[in-house]
Amino acid sequence: MTRRVIGLLATASALLLVGCAGLLPRARTESPTFQSFQDARDAVESLVPMQSTTDTLVRLKIDPAQQPNTVILSYPDIVRRVVNGSVLTKADLGPGILMCIEARDTCHGWEINVSKVNKVRTGNFFADFVNFKRRSETTGWRFNALILLVDDVVVYRSWGGQPEINEVDVQNNPLGPLQEIGPAVLAPK
Repeated sequence: MTRRVIGLLATASALLLVGCAGLLPRARTESPTFQSFQDARDAVESLVPMQSTTDTLVRLKIDPAQQPNTVILSYPDIVRRVVNGSVLTKADLGPGILMCIEARDTCHGWEINVSKVNKVRTGNFFADFVNFKRRSETTGWRFNALILLVDDVVVYRSWGGQPEINEVDVQNNPLGPLQEIGPAVLAPK
């Protein structure tokens, strides 16, 4: 009988320890419009400068009303981003950027920042909980684009970002919860 009780306790303990990883924190950031980096890239690349209009942007769900991570840029914002203390001449600028700058107040832009990022803490719950060892895995993607418009016609578009995020952060604290106490005790008053 004693062996049976010990066996049951060992099994219960193993199941408890395995299930504890589910107690670690998780975080997620998602874009409501695009499901992947490639989807966002394809949408922006489908814009044809000097032809695509705001109606095209609405259809592609790139407009500020449908894409909550869009920054609306005024003419001064665009000039600040493009020219800001640089030694570029008009000849160095692309035709769409130049057209936007020359259009002045009829020029505006949209800066789109879209992402899908998952952050999960993995490893041993007890080591994480008492701050001996914490392991975080971050995966996903980040996308950004700049679209310039003159009189509601796209004159310039560019994109960039991180097509794949795969980061692992491991923090080892040999003193566990006491690790942070040292600097606090030694700090001058």
